[in-house]
Amino acid sequence: MSELFWASMADLGRMIATKEVSPVEVVRAHLDRIAALDARLHAFITVCADAALESARAAEADLMAGRVAGTLHGVPWAPKDLYATKGVRTTGGSKILRDSVPPEDATVVARLGAAGAIVLGKLNMHEFAYGPEGLNAHYGDARNPWDADAHRIAGGSSSGSGVAIAAGLVPGSLGSDTGGSIRIPASLCGITGLKPTYGRVSRAGVLPLSWSMDHVGPMTRTARDCALMLHAIAGYDPADPTTSVLPVPDYAAALTGDVKGLRVGLLRAHFTDIAAPEVREAVEAAAKRLEQAGAVVDELNLTQVTHVAAASSAIVASEALAYHATWMRSRPQDYQPDVRERLRMGAFISGAHYVRAQQVRALVRSEIDAALARRDVLLAPATPIPAPVLGERETTLGDGQSDVRSALIRLTRPFNFSGHPTCGAPCGFTGTGLPIGLQVVGRPFDEATVLRVVDAYQRLTDWYTRRPVAP
Repeated sequence: MSELFWASMADLGRMIATKEVSPVEVVRAHLDRIAALDARLHAFITVCADAALESARAAEADLMAGRVAGTLHGVPWAPKDLYATKGVRTTGGSKILRDSVPPEDATVVARLGAAGAIVLGKLNMHEFAYGPEGLNAHYGDARNPWDADAHRIAGGSSSGSGVAIAAGLVPGSLGSDTGGSIRIPASLCGITGLKPTYGRVSRAGVLPLSWSMDHVGPMTRTARDCALMLHAIAGYDPADPTTSVLPVPDYAAALTGDVKGLRVGLLRAHFTDIAAPEVREAVEAAAKRLEQAGAVVDELNLTQVTHVAAASSAIVASEALAYHATWMRSRPQDYQPDVRERLRMGAFISGAHYVRAQQVRALVRSEIDAALARRDVLLAPATPIPAPVLGERETTLGDGQSDVRSALIRLTRPFNFSGHPTCGAPCGFTGTGLPIGLQVVGRPFDEATVLRVVDAYQRLTDWYTRRPVAP
């Protein structure tokens, strides 16, 4: 097959299992794609070509001997470069950790390895995951493949993951999401990304930004691939005391394609109503499409989310500085300027501010829980704007002017704050050909229903099948 790099993880796993293609063919196809495009796109910080091919040969030998590790046997993927990978440097997108080589894999990396998946390399990111634009002064800015000539941003902090999947360099990745860092690049790059419930997936071996708001999750091109990756990585981990002991369901089995009778709440004020016109229309059309398929759609407002920006900033800034305090004293010049300034802001957060922010958090979580007590999922745009051009500072939303950075995280951050599972997926394109993303929010630990809704929508539409022209 000449375009194996566009195949889904599910299809690659099936074709490998039936010996239609070999793991070596699949890995080579993706490495060739990386070699052809990544000098322009800057999606990777480190490419592990030799190790990936060696793993592919071992996977092929195991397959021929009847030893299949799991559903992802021989399927390539790449983590964002804040996941510990044994023997492979983990930089966090920073100068400070440029030569840091972990002795062990992060729990989720090990779990995907146990399922048979093969690491192609480590993906670019906003330094230390502290920025929604996805910019990196040390390794180059990842370029959105939908308009690489204009250098539109890919979204962050998981920028390399969004670019690599959208451009066919990898079929799947693990991103991290503290204020939208999975769903923002998913929206701007036209892919699918899931932020699971806080505590559903281990963060052991993952460089932290904000311990109480960080989430680990899959980024792919389809809801089905997210389900496969989530099933492999979810579950209790004694190395991460925040993980839940709740059993892990078969997420793929939940993807029935049927949404008849499911109750969908379209979030209006502070969400859909403030989005740019093309974004608002695309999300409203998605709600209508689900309604035509049998879902019961109503509209609602969340009022407590008006407090999220200030409270979330207080929590993230103080927790981030707590992790970076030693380096900020000894090596402040080694941070890129925007990250250094955000970390410095943490010094101005008092204990009283932090406690008050956590109290606000409880109110926000309670309001979202109440909304979901009467509905199965909530629907909103993922970002209120499509991908802006690098350097664009201001934008216009439905309720007035906003700086671009605040606009990018405005609609995703409430669900990091609350911890609810949320999946971002493409739902249209602007008149100039830029992706538009929605997000589906579910009850705690009900990723199965969230993925069911996104999968059903993807069966009804073809937005997720669109491909950028190779730059």
